[in-house]
Amino acid sequence: MQKITLLAGLIFFILSASAQDNKSVCDKINNLNTAILNGQIKRPDAAKQFKTLINQLRQNRHVPEALDGWVFPLRKYNYHAIGGNGSGYSDKGYHYLDGNKHSAHPAHDIFINDKNQDCLDDKSSKPVDVLAVDYGIVIACSNEWEPTSGLRGGKYIWINDNYGQLIYYAHNQAIFVKPGDEVKAGQTIARVGRTGYNAYKKRSPTHLHFSAFKLVDDLPVPYNPYEQLKKAKTL
Repeated sequence: MQKITLLAGLIFFILSASAQDNKSVCDKINNLNTAILNGQIKRPDAAKQFKTLINQLRQNRHVPEALDGWVFPLRKYNYHAIGGNGSGYSDKGYHYLDGNKHSAHPAHDIFINDKNQDCLDDKSSKPVDVLAVDYGIVIACSNEWEPTSGLRGGKYIWINDNYGQLIYYAHNQAIFVKPGDEVKAGQTIARVGRTGYNAYKKRSPTHLHFSAFKLVDDLPVPYNPYEQLKKAKTL
């Protein structure tokens, strides 16, 4: 019995230490991401730091079994809410290291029913939950944005998912996670909103800006996740 207790204590200590290491790495990635967005770091330095940190995270983290596909990122919605039947995706000219100055639209805008633009679903009169599509760890996010800001993502979240990919959720009204948090598929991580330079304007319908990235040479490179979203489970 004493050996079992000691073993359980050792496992708990190892997991706690690993979680602390992950939190520290994610805090650094978050700070780096902010510097990239604000143009406060040179591209070669940013690339070197990002590669180092993402490798540290990869070595530290425990990854559970993969799930069979994604959960759709908006509660009670499905792929029919994606703008233009997926035609809005365009990654030509995009580079993560360009930060807020990047070009292209490597994303799908997923629209909610919100004609009066109050960030509430017109049918339920309630906010719409943004869900984690898969298990992952939050590597960067911001729950602060002012209408005078030129940042296009508004209140955003970056998650390193179960497959080592990066998932990006932008224009949120409020976010409920922080760097280092582990999230499960289907977990509420934010609420749909209108934050971000263009999303805040009246001409823009209320939507979630959703992107997926593979790591190529340990840097984020976008790919089109439309087929995954079509097959995703609705909660």
